[in-house]
Amino acid sequence: MLGTPGTGKTTTCTALTEATQLRHINVGDLVKEKNLHDGWDDDLDCYVINEDLVCDELEDQMEEGGNIVDYYGCDLFPERWFDCVVVLQTDNTVLYDRLSRNVTMNQSFLTT
Repeated sequence: MLGTPGTGKTTTCTALTEATQLRHINVGDLVKEKNLHDGWDDDLDCYVINEDLVCDELEDQMEEGGNIVDYYGCDLFPERWFDCVVVLQTDNTVLYDRLSRNVTMNQSFLTT
């Protein structure tokens, strides 16, 4: 499941995992939980993902199958891991509202 932030990837993946027996793998969460990064980029305000570490971490699970992978892009993953790729898109005005809401929620969380 691919798409820019705010398109509904995680929401869609959650609904799919509830309706199926598939496992949801949120790559962003995995990177944070397992420290699969090369540090923090202050300019981009995000972790610098170590693609080799991510792929090594996912190799066994992906070979087993039955996964829904939730991430922004797919170029770091081997094609053999996937049977289907879905790209979510959202109207820019809807996307702007969603992302603005997320920034506001994160700022209030950080200041409390």
